[in-house]
Amino acid sequence: MSVADIENLCKKNIFISSFPWLLFSLGVGFLFYLPKTSENGYTNIVSSENQHSEPISPETCRDCHQKEYTDWQSSHHFKAMEIATQETVLGDFNNTTYTADGVTSHFYKKEDKFYITTTDSDGKPHDFEVRYTFGFYPLQQYLVAFEGGRLQVTRQSWDSRKQRWFHQYEKQHIPHDDWLHWTGNAQNWNLMCASCHSTHLKKNYNPTDDTYQTTYTHLTVSCESCHGNTQKHLQAVKDKNYVKGSDSLWNVSEQHTEILRCAPCHSRRGEIGGEFIDSNSFLDNYLPEIPSTPNYYADGQVLEENYKYASFLQSKMYQHGVRCSNCHDPHTTKLKAQGNQLCLQCHDTEKYNHQTHTFHQPQSEGSLCVKCHMPTKTYMGNDIRHDHVFRIPRPDLSAKYNVPNACNECHNDKSAQWANTHAKKWYGNLNKNNHFDEDLILGSSSKNPNRIENLKRLLASEDYPEIIKATALHYTSEIPTQTSIELLKSHLNHNNEQIRYQAVRGLNNFPITYYETEILPLLKDKIRAVRIATADLCLNHYGLQAALTKNGFQKAFNELESFILHQSDFASGSAIAGDFYAKTEQHQKALKFYQRALHKDKTLNYVRLNLATLLNGQKRNSEALKMLQEAASYEPKNAQIVFRLALLTYEMEQPELSLKYFEKTIQLEDKNPRVYYNYGLLLQEMGKVKQAENIFLKGLQQWADHKDLRYALYTLYAQQGQFEKAKKYQ
Repeated sequence: MSVADIENLCKKNIFISSFPWLLFSLGVGFLFYLPKTSENGYTNIVSSENQHSEPISPETCRDCHQKEYTDWQSSHHFKAMEIATQETVLGDFNNTTYTADGVTSHFYKKEDKFYITTTDSDGKPHDFEVRYTFGFYPLQQYLVAFEGGRLQVTRQSWDSRKQRWFHQYEKQHIPHDDWLHWTGNAQNWNLMCASCHSTHLKKNYNPTDDTYQTTYTHLTVSCESCHGNTQKHLQAVKDKNYVKGSDSLWNVSEQHTEILRCAPCHSRRGEIGGEFIDSNSFLDNYLPEIPSTPNYYADGQVLEENYKYASFLQSKMYQHGVRCSNCHDPHTTKLKAQGNQLCLQCHDTEKYNHQTHTFHQPQSEGSLCVKCHMPTKTYMGNDIRHDHVFRIPRPDLSAKYNVPNACNECHNDKSAQWANTHAKKWYGNLNKNNHFDEDLILGSSSKNPNRIENLKRLLASEDYPEIIKATALHYTSEIPTQTSIELLKSHLNHNNEQIRYQAVRGLNNFPITYYETEILPLLKDKIRAVRIATADLCLNHYGLQAALTKNGFQKAFNELESFILHQSDFASGSAIAGDFYAKTEQHQKALKFYQRALHKDKTLNYVRLNLATLLNGQKRNSEALKMLQEAASYEPKNAQIVFRLALLTYEMEQPELSLKYFEKTIQLEDKNPRVYYNYGLLLQEMGKVKQAENIFLKGLQQWADHKDLRYALYTLYAQQGQFEKAKKYQ
């Protein structure tokens, strides 16, 4: 089958990428169905009551684990979130001011409480009481209470290093009605921060009225955050037949289990649902980001704020059994050793801690292992973080593909070629270990005509990390060929759930007739993320009524809806919920979620387009027109929006206005033959035959074989009695 054939058959999905975990596409074609619902009209989700009965306090653990308790009190975990008091607040609230980015804020104390005067969502200054502190080093943030159970993170942060107030992203003026304003959706604690700063947190978002009743068993990150519910452990150690109490805890001494405990808060991921499944798989509860562009560099190096998990899973360290606690004390959260001594716990001192290896002066910055193998990036304004991929610097790839390398991070006044010359002189072949990075770079590039060959090599290798293979499948899904379909199909039964998940996600881009037999069993996959992805695929390709006949779809569909509602407090999550309910012809719910998405983030223009389509389908064209005009005001040079305005105003019998929109569409972008076709038909209908002829001819200059354009011009000539001209376009 040719590339063109596949391209014509592909059902391309609209991926909503405003946040990494909102990954499912919800296409077009609407049918009706709603599974069992609660009184508020939404599918029942697990009770908002905390599922951990009788949680054990850290003080109870202290009775037997005094050292661990004392160590914990000095940790980042202990100070993750605290009530604002004289002891916990680090910032200067002694009647000080800070002016930045067009806003002056005032910090003061009143009756042992802490206040910030700064702009509210109305653009005017108001006084806000600081309820909680967030973190302590290298910065401390502050939380303010709002209606609806919300806590918001103020933009003003305290720099614990330099002892000053600062904005994390300085020199950015953020309007008071912007999604990024501190009172907006992007700085909401319940959604963005809470689950990693408190123990056993339940977000308890109510999609009916857009409110929260968030609960936790302990305000900060405590023992049970890592060890799980310790009730059975406590019972075991009190039992007269007690032998080994650790049998009743999560066994964090194993690499997989330990990383499973750290990953929820040290990864870029999204929660699948409000209910936590006690599982040995990360993908039963979370959707982790893979190291793909644009959040990572093309070679898998960290770019955006991606935390550690996806980087670490790429590393040789992970493949050889290294786990977090080999380097980090789990109770103090501090490094177990300083400088190169940390690495020399495992690596040979004579071989690696020597100038013959580092080619830098001993005790210099350049002689530190982390300088070459764990380059840094700064996030949140002053938080310097190391990339945990532990790779060999590749200035040769920097010279070829413009990806970063550790050499030029220090020697930033030199070129990548300069660094490459020295690296080759010292070490010879920089890829003697056959690393995956160059194939990943080439496989990620849509400009590379042979990218499928690079991706096939990544997928075929037994040495490459599974997360890189999952990333390769993601890129494979972008290539509309039969080979891509076969590669994706061949990984549907892989023993790694992230690979299965990406294979399902990737096949969503292709007609289901090519993989129907292979995909349907995954509706009953043992991993929740895979089931949800499969339900989403079936919904997109079958439509709801047909999908309901498939074995296992009902349960997976319910999980999909629960996931969507759980994420619907996020702006893009509301948009996805709107798409979901539009698809199932629950138009009032769709309308509500679309409107809520725009309320949370007015820049989501694709929501206006979806909402206009929904309103048009309900014959509410005046409202649809207003929505499209609003969209055009945000993107006046978006030809697709203007084209839709042309079509809608024609439908509303406003031909003169429709003509203006058609003219503007062609001025903006002339790569759509349907614009010429519809524009010409309107001109012909209005009696402007010569102009219609010219438009059809201009279209045929670009698309000589376009059937609709040829037929339109044939008809025009025939109607004018110009049969000789008409024959040319039969």
